[in-house]
Parts: sequence; C-alpha cells; structure tokens
Amino acid sequence: MSDLQTLREATRQFSAERDWQQFHSPKNLAMALSVEAAELLEHFQWMSEAESDQLTAEQKTAVAHEMADVLVYLVQLSDRLGVDLMAATREKMKLNAEKYPVDKARSSSRKYDAL
Repeated sequence: MSDLQTLREATRQFSAERDWQQFHSPKNLAMALSVEAAELLEHFQWMSEAESDQLTAEQKTAVAHEMADVLVYLVQLSDRLGVDLMAATREKMKLNAEKYPVDKARSSSRKYDAL
C-alpha cells in the first residue's frame, strides 16, 4: 500500500470515528481545502522573498501543519470523487511538459501562451 493510500485510509477512519462523512461533500471539501490554503498563505503574508526562504523552526512547524491540512482535504476530496491523485498528477505533468517545453520555458516565469 502506498503512503497516499495509507493516508486516505487514515482520513477515512478519522472521519468515520467522528461521523463527519455527512459533511464531506465535494463542495464542502473543496471549500475547506481553499480555506486551509489561505491559512497557509497567511504565514507568508508581508514577508519578503528572503524572509519566506528563511523560516524559523517555529514558523516551519506552523507552515508544515497548514500544509498537512491542505493535503488531508485534498486526499479526502480525491477519495470522495474517486480520483487517483497519483495518476492525475502524472497526466498533468505530461500536459505541463507539452505546454512548457524545456527549450522555451527554461529560466522563464511566463505562462505557456506567452513563451
């Protein structure tokens, strides 16, 4: 069993023990995911680029917890919708490679349609 499958099973069990599945519609999970992503961003608000790259141990722990919240909701949403996250990620990486060929995208932050 992969780490992602193990996490999916753990989130299922955690929710089942609390009878929370009733609240975990795709809409609610997507909204919760967005909220947690915003909470992650909040830790970097008003920081310079350099500051964001040199977090203290305490800041890293707080950021790691927010990242975990994002991952948990993403895994729960994929589980609810029957999406294989690993397969979807592989497919998306192929599509991105086509949109952003190395010879055009290397060292560029431009969007694919502006390369």
